[in-house]
Amino acid sequence: MCLSSGSSGNCYYIGDEAGGFLIDAGIPIRTITKTLKAEGIPLDGGAIHGVIVTHDHADHIRTVGVIGGVYHLPVYATRLVHDSIANSRFVQDPIGPSRREIKIYEPFTVAGFTIEPFPVPHDSAENVGYHITKGDFRFTLATDVGHVTDDIADYIGRADHVVLEANYDPEMLRSGSYPEFLKGRVASPQGHLSNDEAAELLARVYHTGMKNVWLCHLSKDNNHPDLCWKTVEQRLFAEGIRVGKDLSLTALKRTTASPMYLLEP
Repeated sequence: MCLSSGSSGNCYYIGDEAGGFLIDAGIPIRTITKTLKAEGIPLDGGAIHGVIVTHDHADHIRTVGVIGGVYHLPVYATRLVHDSIANSRFVQDPIGPSRREIKIYEPFTVAGFTIEPFPVPHDSAENVGYHITKGDFRFTLATDVGHVTDDIADYIGRADHVVLEANYDPEMLRSGSYPEFLKGRVASPQGHLSNDEAAELLARVYHTGMKNVWLCHLSKDNNHPDLCWKTVEQRLFAEGIRVGKDLSLTALKRTTASPMYLLEP
């Protein structure tokens, strides 16, 4: 499930009948607990086995201290990300003994899922994507992507289910109200991925086993879900890949009102 996607906060849940975990926790704990409870997944009921963190920006970590320090659930992140979280003014509760350090390229297991972190360029202390498998389930998430690397292309290409950033439309960014330094930061190789770049990557690595793609972290100022979806759909169509027949494509809306099921339980 996607609980929230975008610059105001990011949070996902992956799980099955044996339990699951969160990816990032950048929205209020009340929203997380209320949303999960409504879906029959209480945060304190043993169904959640922790949170895995992509990077240390506020919209991804705002609630990890509560999850680790108050709910005593494991918080998985690289050493650099953990150290940055410990010094972040956005995280009030210390994670304490819930801290779990992970290493890039070294798989670890949470709730029966095998999780492999890989590097993602971004202007944070460190940023990782995750390739997650269990049985024949193959899922890759890459967000806050400054530019596409061989690693990102490889892990996206391995997955049947993909969550990939498509943050901005280049023309909307150029003509928008952001100050020039912020426009430069967003479009830099350490910033975010545009609709066009996401479309190009997907067109390059698509395979017949790829069933679902969700476009995430859309900017509220420099993008629109319909524009984002259409940009990617047209690029895939140019390669003979038919959205709705060869794969499902969704632009995730920026909402915390209710969860969006990525895959139905």
